[in-house]
Amino acid sequence: MSDVLISLRNVSFSFDPDRPVLCGCDFSLERSERVGLLGPNGSGKTTLLALIVGLVRPTSGEVQAFGKVRTREADFHEVRARAGLLFQDADDQLFCPTVAEDVAFGPMNLGRSRHDVRRIVAQTLQSLGLDGYEDRITYKLSGGEKRLVALATVLAMEPEVLLLDEPTSGLDDAATRRVVDIIARLPQAMVVVSHDRALLDEVTTRRVRLVEGRVEPVA
Repeated sequence: MSDVLISLRNVSFSFDPDRPVLCGCDFSLERSERVGLLGPNGSGKTTLLALIVGLVRPTSGEVQAFGKVRTREADFHEVRARAGLLFQDADDQLFCPTVAEDVAFGPMNLGRSRHDVRRIVAQTLQSLGLDGYEDRITYKLSGGEKRLVALATVLAMEPEVLLLDEPTSGLDDAATRRVVDIIARLPQAMVVVSHDRALLDEVTTRRVRLVEGRVEPVA
């Protein structure tokens, strides 16, 4: 079995033909790797994550995930079940009235039984220190609480890969410490987009940088 879970091969992408975002980009994620992805705002970090799960499609090049080339929408259904994407803005991820409903949404759509869904919700919230939050109104939560619930919605899918887009963005020191501690003990392979060097030093095994549309290693 290959150790490579995700790879982009010579991938290019642009929203505007005159302003390419990625240009012949190569990237790979192996089992047990935790890759920190650096780059200035607008360099394409979020776009790279979106390409992995098929939210956007490359203008050229190849996306491989879990041993298969992915091109069509149907190809990415499996990818989204196995690679969990945490959006940069928690409000983009949370849309149900209560915390429990948000966390249950993914497992229910994967066809899990009601009994399994209740168990998954309880275990996931407990693992993140959110016991008793089941009936809380999502939009009334603090920024740190929303960030943790958004992470819970991803973890409840029991993904093999985590794609975390600025997981500590906008959090105070206490909430940041809590999120970092949680990420550090997760077992999944992951890509972590962040400007926070301390976070990346603590939770990643290697770092890369997007430069002019290509991924380069960081010493």
